[in-house]
Amino acid sequence: MTNTSSVIELEVERDYRHNFIVNFLDGTAFWFGASFWATRTIFPVYIANLTDSKFAIALLSVIVSTGWLLPQIFTANWTQRMPQKKYIAVTIGFWTERLPVLLLVPAAWLATISKELALIASLIFMTWHIIGAGVIAVSWQDMIAKIFPVDRRGKFFGVTNFSGTAAGILGASTVAWLLNHHEFPYSYVWSFGIGAFFILLSWVFLALVKEPYIEPKTAPISNREYLKQLPAIVRGDTNFRRYLITQIFIGGGNIAIGFLAVYAIQRWNLPDSQAGIYTIAMLSGQAISGLLFGWLADRRGHKLVLTLSVSGMALSVGVALLASAPIWFLAVFFLSGVSTAGFMISGIMIVFEFCTADIRPTYIGINNTFNGVIAIIMPLLGGCLAKNFGYPAMFAVTGIVTTIGLLLLIFWVREPRYVMVDD
Repeated sequence: MTNTSSVIELEVERDYRHNFIVNFLDGTAFWFGASFWATRTIFPVYIANLTDSKFAIALLSVIVSTGWLLPQIFTANWTQRMPQKKYIAVTIGFWTERLPVLLLVPAAWLATISKELALIASLIFMTWHIIGAGVIAVSWQDMIAKIFPVDRRGKFFGVTNFSGTAAGILGASTVAWLLNHHEFPYSYVWSFGIGAFFILLSWVFLALVKEPYIEPKTAPISNREYLKQLPAIVRGDTNFRRYLITQIFIGGGNIAIGFLAVYAIQRWNLPDSQAGIYTIAMLSGQAISGLLFGWLADRRGHKLVLTLSVSGMALSVGVALLASAPIWFLAVFFLSGVSTAGFMISGIMIVFEFCTADIRPTYIGINNTFNGVIAIIMPLLGGCLAKNFGYPAMFAVTGIVTTIGLLLLIFWVREPRYVMVDD
């Protein structure tokens, strides 16, 4: 161990408690704020109030699924050269990720004048927010990997996920009350406004992070040269390549995910406030499983957590397919929350363990942008299946594709933490 790495490890240990607290507060406030426009439940129902187009719901699913993922490979080279990643996450992130959530408030108010204008503005600002989050995502993930040791990352994500989703349950309950007691669109104006306040509060906590200053080991190269070397990286890492291929099928869960709440509300003619109840069910599953998954990830690795997460996804659409009453969708969204918790914990952190720290941003970028490409196709396929064959067919296809991904993950991909030598 070099003197430099020893100093950095001491600095990480010295600031561990501080960074745990401020990142915990950041995550809790962020998830609480985001629950006021939950993109799987609240926002799709809001869009359905503005238009009856299934394409609009499918477009929203594409934005949600891909906007955060696609930009990451194009920012990885930039991030890899930065001695501190916090600058990108905090300074750039304010303009790219936080500002547009404020603009969702007047966008919802526009529905008092024109639903068409409100629809266009809302999709623009949500797209800006999600893509903007993707622009800074590699820097945030690499910063988290730097400031938390490998055997304590699961604890951080698990505890923060639990707190954030528990707060999100309170937020979703508030949304349900707002949707019941205020007329459209004022109910959503209030909901988006409260959410925006807490998203900005979370930014304040993020700005307090203490991150070690580490000069990059890799020599600077142009973006063109950087992108040209990526195929060789994938070819040279068999286990990582298998993991990428497996995610093509795991991504099949996105075929149906954006349609679940809309399907239940339209099939049984439920009030919009039911979306808030379903959000509570989803966040409950996420909170309860998050603590277990964080503990498992630290002790048994991330592959086990992802296996449980994909199983939850497959079960979720299976229950949706067989549901005979709206109460069954409480189980659908609970299982969806279980799946979400696993992906938020291990779907992020497993990539850190395929590689060394100096090229970690590159692996993060490859993995997430690859998933973004997959996620473009899946919701659009879901929209086509729902339009031409109905929701049950869409749920069936989603379940089959996701189950294939589960089998590949179990029998083909190796836990990277314990792979000492590539195949």
